[in-house]
Amino acid sequence: MEKIIKQGLLYDFYGALLNEHQREIYEAYVYDNMSLSEIAEEQGISRQGVHDLLKRCDKSLEDYENKLHLVEKFMMIRDGVEKIESESDIEKIRSIAERMLAQL
Repeated sequence: MEKIIKQGLLYDFYGALLNEHQREIYEAYVYDNMSLSEIAEEQGISRQGVHDLLKRCDKSLEDYENKLHLVEKFMMIRDGVEKIESESDIEKIRSIAERMLAQL
């Protein structure tokens, strides 16, 4: 999965668990596509401080995913729904749905 998409998904699921300062900087970097220097200037901290904070946020979000697997489950369900939408055989649809439910 492309890094920026993965970061966005992790943030969508677990971003509320970061503190306000972390969320501001993470959103500026991931969603607003600001550079480390731009964020540092805006926040009044060093570029290295922004870099370190982003690394800690990435690690925290990855740790939450490793424990809870919400993004993994979301992706599995999304893929299953796409398969169901493209399928016309009711038995195949049931089989896909059963596999999806078994994963939850």
